[in-house]
Amino acid sequence: MPDLVISPRNTEEVISIVRLCKKHTIPIVPRGSGTNLAAGTAPTSGGIVILFKNMNQILELDEENMTITVQPGIITNSLINFVEKKDLFYPPDPSSKKISTIGGNISENSGGLRGLKYGVTKDYVLGLEAVLPNGETIKTGGKLAKDVAGYDLTKLLVGSEGTLAIITEATLKLLPKPEYQETILAMYHSMEDAAETVSAILASRIIPTTLEFIDRGTLRIIEGYKKIGLPTDCEAVLLIEQDGTNETVRKDMAVIYNICNKYNAFEVQKAETKESAEDLRTARRDALSALAKVRPTTILEDATVPRSRVAPMVREIIHIAEKYEVLIRTFGHAGDGNLHPTCLTDIRDQKEMERVEKALEDIFNAAIKLGGTITGEHGVGEMKAPFLEWKIGKNGIAVMKAIKTAIDPDNIMNPGKIFAKSTKKRVVVNNV
Repeated sequence: MPDLVISPRNTEEVISIVRLCKKHTIPIVPRGSGTNLAAGTAPTSGGIVILFKNMNQILELDEENMTITVQPGIITNSLINFVEKKDLFYPPDPSSKKISTIGGNISENSGGLRGLKYGVTKDYVLGLEAVLPNGETIKTGGKLAKDVAGYDLTKLLVGSEGTLAIITEATLKLLPKPEYQETILAMYHSMEDAAETVSAILASRIIPTTLEFIDRGTLRIIEGYKKIGLPTDCEAVLLIEQDGTNETVRKDMAVIYNICNKYNAFEVQKAETKESAEDLRTARRDALSALAKVRPTTILEDATVPRSRVAPMVREIIHIAEKYEVLIRTFGHAGDGNLHPTCLTDIRDQKEMERVEKALEDIFNAAIKLGGTITGEHGVGEMKAPFLEWKIGKNGIAVMKAIKTAIDPDNIMNPGKIFAKSTKKRVVVNNV
């Protein structure tokens, strides 16, 4: 629990809070909606939690430069809907977009279903206003297409999980709204066939807007939850979307249809209406909500591998689940290799939780051995801090700690996150 929760209304109030906390060495935890999945905004060191529900305004829409400047507390979906009414487009769309905030997205460098084609949050943050741990403000970047004046402080703050500064204003890049979109669901009896389809689509020089993977177990649970007619008799499905001009989309989708059939999709369904397409998207976004109804405790993980290794990684997850006798279901962004193995368990069962922890360690190990990483979009937070050294090494940790110490010498900004008190001993999985 925090010692105090404060909801400032402007940057000046944030400055006053930070200066007082610096004077008395009080921990500060900036928090959006708390949707993060690695305990990044949990006040595990006590101190003050700063909520941004009162700093949720759109400050400027610059249609000439195609930018929007907002406060950090604005809900992601509210921003997306606002700009789309102006025929503009903000691509980052995390599954939590109906409740997550832009400030939280920036803090975690959030991705989303459209990440394969359009990238992640960092690709759309042009400039920031932030309050440093000493109570001074800094402005980075701006509305420029090019800017190489010194270190890229904007990119340094994006994904820093509130450990370096408190973001109070963000200028974001917008794109023209795509004029047309098509959505299909391709069904497979073989996980390898689904993975081969992903590789073949990308090798054809087509980059879909969305290329999502859902395994059989997850499909069955989602269908039981949503009841929208999803197939439950296949090993895997791919949710594939493309947007752009009408001509380009139709041309790309014709190629994608042929590839799906070539790699043994036994059925390819097209969403004939906007409503049916949205049902499919919502079903994928609601995967976590559906899975969370199965057992009392749900642990959603975030292992990313090169997309050519998606099938081996999924197979390894299945093997690890069997090895430790735990229930794991997998879905994720097949197009960029970002998988979400989700463990369904019960925190009250100590013996089972011990097996769950070992299973997750093996999953991280397997991802790294396949050329991947311990997190593709959920951040490090506190949950994955013990594993960070596995990915970036001791020298990488030393560089990151030097940056943290230089900016926040008193360690008041979200202490205990990213950097672990101790590192997990790595035991390499040999059967990947």
